[in-house]
Amino acid sequence: MQTIKKLAATTSLAALVLSLTACANMSGQDKNTAIGAGVGAVAGSVLTGGSAVGAVGGAAVGGVIGNQVKPK
Repeated sequence: MQTIKKLAATTSLAALVLSLTACANMSGQDKNTAIGAGVGAVAGSVLTGGSAVGAVGGAAVGGVIGNQVKPK
């Protein structure tokens, strides 16, 4: 069981590092779109009781809203 926990922790850390470096060359509008999609997915999932359809719908709506927000 300890091996699985160590593997999960290592994989999570690697995914976090890769996701942070992926945003390095994004424009402000691209970052807003990604943030909106992430927040929308979480909100959609919470509002629908964990439904995958709610998460996908929330991500789509959040991505559109994030795309329309103008960065300063």
